Amino acid sequence: MKRSILAAAALGMTVPAVAQAEGSLNLYIWSDYITDAAIERFAEEYDVDVTVDVYDSNETLEARLMAGATGYDIVVPTADFMARQIAAGVYQPLNYDLLPNASNMDADLMAEAASFDPENEHAVIYMWGTTGIGYNIDMIAERLGEDYEVDSWSLVFDPEIAAQVADCGISVLDAPTEMFPAALAYLGRDPQSRETEDLEAAAELLGSVREYVRYFHSSQYISDLANGETCVSVGWSGDVFQAADRAAEADRGVNVWYAIPKEGALVWFDMLAVPEDAPNVENAHAFINYLMEPDVIAEITNYVWYANANEASVPMVDEEITSDPAIFPTDEVMDRLFTAVTYGSRVDRVISRLWTGVRTGQ
Repeated sequence: MKRSILAAAALGMTVPAVAQAEGSLNLYIWSDYITDAAIERFAEEYDVDVTVDVYDSNETLEARLMAGATGYDIVVPTADFMARQIAAGVYQPLNYDLLPNASNMDADLMAEAASFDPENEHAVIYMWGTTGIGYNIDMIAERLGEDYEVDSWSLVFDPEIAAQVADCGISVLDAPTEMFPAALAYLGRDPQSRETEDLEAAAELLGSVREYVRYFHSSQYISDLANGETCVSVGWSGDVFQAADRAAEADRGVNVWYAIPKEGALVWFDMLAVPEDAPNVENAHAFINYLMEPDVIAEITNYVWYANANEASVPMVDEEITSDPAIFPTDEVMDRLFTAVTYGSRVDRVISRLWTGVRTGQ
């Protein structure tokens, strides 16, 4: 999908006073991850023609970046993928003199992200969240009983349980770097393991439920959960909450919710970064700074239902979102979360081989 969004009517939002430059901005971002209103206001304020392309996997983004000459000014990689892309020279350092709104960011979360990008030299956090289980409340209760609590990866990884809900549709992310850590956590192994033995055990577990998985996809599950086409999806927190919101708006009796499994779940950071060959560097910095304006990012969080890392924005985020521990986890839940790791080429090859076997059932 590609769309060119030109200036629309200004909607009265305060925009940071940084250097402005007429021209273009080319943004490559996850699908359903920003509001048109935010883009339109920026276009009007800065007299910039903004073009937005979307993708639904880190692998797609990485392939474009590694091919070079993408023409993009801002991309939104997940931090573990970004770490190896930084090593490959894909991104240029940020000029923090052009990012005064960086002072609004949560220092602890930025420190977590710095484990992938020392001193946050190349990127700032856009949104963050967890990888867990989206589910249809009524369909699960019908098949597993009213008292069944969705609080464990067993709903997906236990063949006896998965078999009972397969008829209403199970989907998983087409993302081995998300699925292998989840499987390892369920097995009680180190979810950050790089050991071939552990990864093979994760692949075996995934293979044991392969026949019950309807499909592997990293965005289709949003609409399918919302429409009642599937009843269980391993997915990203904000995506599931978007599905829940769409289902509620449709008012067709579809009730969707999200759970962070008790065995632990991956916490991830999506970052705003500028490719090394970006053609509009000043506009890129202006847009990143704009997204760190508290009211701007709060509005986006209220739309996408992902937590942002902008501490100053929290009072402007809907209380329904900030009070939900599945979006803004409690300290107890945070203790059960783990970050992704950068595997390296050897482990990448192992995972790629094993994932191909899982997907094909061979």
